[in-house]
Amino acid sequence: MFLNNFEVERSWAVGEPKLPGAGISFAGTTVNRMEEMGALLADTGDLVLLKAPMDAAFTDYLGGLGAAAGQVLAAERSTPEHTVTEDALDSPELLGRLRALADGRTYLMPLGISPAEEALAKETGLPLAGPSAQVCKHVNGKIFSRRLVERLGLRAVPGAVCETVGELRGTLEALLAGGGRVVVKESLGVSGRGMVQVRDERGAARLLRLIERRGADAPARLVVESWIEGAQDLNYQLVVGSGGQVRFETVKAAVLREGVHQGHRFPVELPATAEAELRTAVELIGAALFEEGYHGVVGVDAMLTADGTLYPCLEINARFNMSTYQSRIAERFIPAGHHAIAATFGLRPSRPHTFPEVADALGELLLRTPGRSGVLINNFATLNAAATGTGSFHGRLYGICVAPTAEAALTVRDTAEHRLRELTEGQA
Repeated sequence: MFLNNFEVERSWAVGEPKLPGAGISFAGTTVNRMEEMGALLADTGDLVLLKAPMDAAFTDYLGGLGAAAGQVLAAERSTPEHTVTEDALDSPELLGRLRALADGRTYLMPLGISPAEEALAKETGLPLAGPSAQVCKHVNGKIFSRRLVERLGLRAVPGAVCETVGELRGTLEALLAGGGRVVVKESLGVSGRGMVQVRDERGAARLLRLIERRGADAPARLVVESWIEGAQDLNYQLVVGSGGQVRFETVKAAVLREGVHQGHRFPVELPATAEAELRTAVELIGAALFEEGYHGVVGVDAMLTADGTLYPCLEINARFNMSTYQSRIAERFIPAGHHAIAATFGLRPSRPHTFPEVADALGELLLRTPGRSGVLINNFATLNAAATGTGSFHGRLYGICVAPTAEAALTVRDTAEHRLRELTEGQA
């Protein structure tokens, strides 16, 4: 049973020291509805646990593609601010159905494991397909990743770990003296939050003035690193088996246009040397994680510089990643030789929109037949999740844009975004 508790890191980060000014607001109501992506992971015999039943028209669309073969179970009590796990724990009828599935052959497969998922497993008798929440939190920390890179002898970005506030000043001064920007990251920051970019000595003084109020001995739990200018952001995925076997899955590259993030493209061709280094890193990181007691899906952020230098591990994500949700789509709907961009369409609707409206707006771009070019919508619930009925709101659609070339896939993405903006911003 797939349980897609996006941003499980929020639970892991509870009680951890925070950076001043790094708490970017986010729409938890929208993030919590990303769990609908799990419907495309499920195959015949699998189940997916959701906060609410799927939209009927969207379900029909996925059914026509053969993209969602599993059975959907939904919580009868759903609170927008709650994760899918929290909704499940608050739904007696659903809990009863889950207990009936505890046959010794059915496992609970969360995106990531926190105490809430452990509670759900205990409440239902469904064993977790993964390690403990404590292990997941430990290996997910950026401090763990930094120290692991150093221990394994992998190429590390210039930087250091700061366990206390008092260690930060000297580290910032040393890195800024080398020229360029510096980034300061909370060990358990979530999805780009918990991060401050320091451009110069003035910025460093401002950050230090705020954080040093806590006292030199106060815990900080930070990773401080030089900013590598002009590098290509990569994300790759591996699986650590319960017996210690390690399998490389896929690598994706961020797509930027005039500095604006457009999504992730795949497949990615790396220089031969970087490809070999990445494969070596996969084996070393996978083996080290197994020694720590971890098994399951792992996502790793990496960077490739303009001259082909690979930094193979910036941070480890001990959970499902967006790549996890795209892999089955890639296997079934992206023909050999074609390219894809996994895109997020950030929209500003003034009212809720139906899936038929979205389909009409995309027109011939909407992928309806496997093996063709177009946009496969893999999450609809996030479009209207933040609607309040009192005006405009932030909505999202997620899609996989497929075309014969990388540039054509980007054109599909741009055209789709233009049409969706016309729909959501041009109607009252």
